[in-house]
Parts: sequence; C-alpha cells; structure tokens
Amino acid sequence: MFGMFIIRIADADAMKKIDWYEEFVNTDYKPAKDDLVVLFYFESPKGMSSKESAGRIASESSTGTWTTLAKLPPRMKALEATAFDIRGNWLKVAYPGDLWEPGNFCQLKSGIAGNIFGMKGVDNLRLVDVSLPQSYIRHFKGPILGMEGIRKRWKVFRRPFTGAVPKPKIGFSAAEHARTAYETWMGGFDFVKDDENLTSMKFNNFEKRVQLMAGYRDRAEKETGDRKGAFINITADVETMKKRANTLHEHGFDYAMMDVVIVGTAGLMTMRDHLGDLGITTHAHRAMHAAFDRNPKHGMTMQFVAKEMRLLGLNQLHSGTAVGKLVGEKPEVLAVANVLREKKTKAMKEMLLEQDWGSIKSAFPVSSGGLHPGLVPDVMDIYGNDMILLVSGGIHGHPKGTRAGAKATLQAIEAWNEGVTLEQKARKSKELAQALEKWGRHKPK
Repeated sequence: MFGMFIIRIADADAMKKIDWYEEFVNTDYKPAKDDLVVLFYFESPKGMSSKESAGRIASESSTGTWTTLAKLPPRMKALEATAFDIRGNWLKVAYPGDLWEPGNFCQLKSGIAGNIFGMKGVDNLRLVDVSLPQSYIRHFKGPILGMEGIRKRWKVFRRPFTGAVPKPKIGFSAAEHARTAYETWMGGFDFVKDDENLTSMKFNNFEKRVQLMAGYRDRAEKETGDRKGAFINITADVETMKKRANTLHEHGFDYAMMDVVIVGTAGLMTMRDHLGDLGITTHAHRAMHAAFDRNPKHGMTMQFVAKEMRLLGLNQLHSGTAVGKLVGEKPEVLAVANVLREKKTKAMKEMLLEQDWGSIKSAFPVSSGGLHPGLVPDVMDIYGNDMILLVSGGIHGHPKGTRAGAKATLQAIEAWNEGVTLEQKARKSKELAQALEKWGRHKPK
C-alpha cells in the first residue's frame, strides 16, 4: 500500500521549505496535443519575481496548494499545469486535458478563471484567451445553424442583417413596442430587438408583447414579401426562460435573446439544449461584460467571452462598434469577430491564440450602440457584410421617423457595397440625405 505514494520532500532540510510553486514553472516545456493553453496578462506584487508569481497562477489553477506536502500519488505530477512562457507581463500556461470534465465549461472556468484572481501573488491578472484542443471541443454542440445556415433560412446573402431596438430602451407599452416594430420592419429591417433590461413588466408584459409582435410581423411579411423576425428577451431563471422560449415557438418566432453574462455559463448550457429542441437560434446580449473586461490589466477579455459563447452554442453575440457610444477599440472588435466567424482563428499578438474550431459552426458578431446611417461605412470597414448591424436610436431619431430611418440605413449599406460615398448616394436617396443633415458623421459618447 505504501507504493501508492511518493515522498515530495525527501530530507529534513527540504521539509523546512514551505511552498513548491517553482515546480509549476518550466520554460523548456512544449505543450502536448491535448493540453489547453491559456494566455494571461499578469503583474506580480512588489518583492516577488515574475517566475514566482507565474508559479502561483499555474499552481492555484490546477493541482497545487500553498505549502509542501509529504505524500502524493505518483500520477499527480502528470496533472500539474505548467507556466512555460513568461515574457514581461505576458504568461502562457499549459493545462493537461485530464484536468477538465468533458463538456463542462463551468468546471473549466472554475480553474482558469477561479481563485487565481484573488491571490496575493498577483497585483493584476487578466485572462486573455484560451486555446482548446479538439479532444475538449468535441464534447460541445456549438451554434445551431452557423452564419451560413442563418443566411439560408432568411435568404439574405449580400449584406449585413439589420435590426433595431424600439427606443427609448424601456418604457413603451406592449402595444407601443409592437407598433414601433412594425414601422421598423416596414422600413426594410430584418429584425426588431428587445433591450437588455426589458423582460416582463406591468407596462410591457412578455406574453402580450409576443402576441402583438407576432401579428405585426405577419402583416409586415405579407406587405413586404420578406421574412421578418425578432430578438425577444427571455432572460430570467432557467425554468421561466424555458416557458418563454415555448411561447416564442408557439407564435412562430425562431430567435430568442438572452443576457448571456447575467444568465451565466450553467444557464446557457441548459438553454442551448432546450432551444435546440425547438429549432430556436440565439441572440446573445453581453450586458455586464464591461464589469470585468473594461480594465485592460485585470479580469477577462471579450474575446474569451466570445470563445465561450460560440462553444456553448450562441448564434450571435454583441461585439462592439469601435465608432459608437460604447467602449471597445478596433483591435478588440476584430479579435471578437475573428473568434466568432473563422473556421481557424489566427493568433493575434497579445490578444488571441490560434484556435481550430473543428466541427463547431460559426456565429455572427453584432455591432450596436450609438450608430446611425452616417457611421455605417465605418462599421462595415471593420466587419464587412458578415454581421448583424443594429441601428436603433439612429433610425427612430430620423427627422421623418422610424421607417425613413431604416431606409436611410439600408441606403448607407448599399453605398458601401457599391463603393460610393454616402454623399454620392444621398443625391438620389432622400432618406439618407435627411439623416446626414441631422447627424453627419457624429460619433456619440
């Protein structure tokens, strides 16, 4: 029975040593095929070397503890994480695949995004990205349709999908909300979207909103000959979300919106299966993300969130504009879009690790927040046509109303695809001309 153990510290002098964090650092290590590799930004506290701090990160996120141990099973060594690449404030840690329960992203986050953020051995720590091996990815279903499937379902191929939130973001009655949706659809937009804090209130009940919007949707489809849809917010406890998804399905809606950061990993894993059974695809609003990703030195990045969302099966995710009212510069926006759209995500220095997505389908990035027709070319220069473009206040605030605002946005999209300036397009597009007269190229703050 004593053969089951090895002596970690063999002699009396060594037993006086308190910690063993240095065992988790090996700069000669080459990651194995089934290793997960995580990229961190870190700052070590005063009086502690980068190597000492890196060892603590690798230890606490895998098999370590704060002090030396006399006895351990021989197999334990093979489960240790290894800090193998330390360059200034940038660190890569390799984690053996056997550390992680198949198909359980909650458990993965408890390791690579768990206690390590509260350790005194780091002053700042930021989880930048993770490269997942095929042996881990194959346990997840990913998005239901992918970008190609959504385009086929909606028969929209040569432009971004368009959508708008009735504004102001909350306060309309269900009837007012649905009527605004109709005007949005009649202006040529594909979708109408709830905002993140609209669920089911006294003044705008969920079931009533769904019922009224279904009627206006059918009317708009009949009058335009185009398919129309909605991202209606089902965010709540899981059982309520299931009931609300069923209500959407009964009324012919094949999209559901969730505030994905707030719903959380466990809720999303459950809802992916329920929505998949109904054939409902998912629109992911990222409300609350900036609470942990805005600080460039601490927390986790939006591209890591995007990787999680694609793996768990969300079909589209808010990813920023770089030109609107919300934070997020162009490199971050591109990194998030790359994670969502590419079959093989290429590495970006200090932002992304390489990722082969295998059989996991793609997802659409969503650009939203403070946009209007005058900013459409700037957004499309970043994203191209493969995105969901949400222009809300920028259509409802049009001098001639919501319909004209939607038309102006579509005219701006046409201008970009035709390779002409907005001013050139506006000569024969009165709605766009009116939008430019009001907003020009204004960038809100």
